[in-house]
Amino acid sequence: MVRIFGRWAPALLIVITLIALWEAFVRIGNIASWLLPAPSSIGYTIYDSASLLASHSLVTLEEILIGFILALVSGLMLASGITLSKTLEKALYPFLIASQTVPIIVIAPMLLVWVGYGLMPKVIVVALISFFPIVVNTVDGMKSIDPDMERLMRTMGARKWQVFMKVQVPISMPYLFSGLRVAIAVSVIGAVIGEWVGSSEGLGYLMIRSKPQFQTERVFAAIAILSAMGVCLFSLVGAMERVVIPWWHKERENRTSE
Repeated sequence: MVRIFGRWAPALLIVITLIALWEAFVRIGNIASWLLPAPSSIGYTIYDSASLLASHSLVTLEEILIGFILALVSGLMLASGITLSKTLEKALYPFLIASQTVPIIVIAPMLLVWVGYGLMPKVIVVALISFFPIVVNTVDGMKSIDPDMERLMRTMGARKWQVFMKVQVPISMPYLFSGLRVAIAVSVIGAVIGEWVGSSEGLGYLMIRSKPQFQTERVFAAIAILSAMGVCLFSLVGAMERVVIPWWHKERENRTSE
């Protein structure tokens, strides 16, 4: 516990300092709450509207988790195919790169037309925005195999899929989790974008509905919850990394301590 607190202490200190400066700036400047609410007002809004914020938070969290899992499964399948097949890599990799040049805010409205109004458009937006870092990092990890190791296994009679399962998959795990940390962070953005375009619930919808009513405290409360949600999900992926590949985590800690 002390070790974890020590790791996060600098970040917590910076956050507390910024909040204190923000509070002082609003109070001293006598700034209207609809323009820039004080952190204390935002905290009170979270407390006062806890049930409303909680219901919308659960909707957004559901969209994030379903979309992230969809991106993870499809990303691992595509990364494996690209690694095992040069033809598949040449055919799909350019399209994979090109897909990231299209702004997600342009695709989101079309999803309402293609798949209808409901949970699915938001899930697809989350999956699309989370998909790329998972695929790219996993492919890079699987291709980082030592050529001498691969030749040794082939000499000993190992087939291509055996090399893949016994060597390439294990060495790709640190790369995969690096991609997962990026993906889970941007998935929060994807869910909000999907809710902005078309939704009747979720924190993104609540922000859009509250802004014209000058309920700025509620907008900032939603932003604070989204930020906390992103940090918690990021930390959860990090905890999973410690469980799945403890050897890599210990090796990284040893390198850091040297």
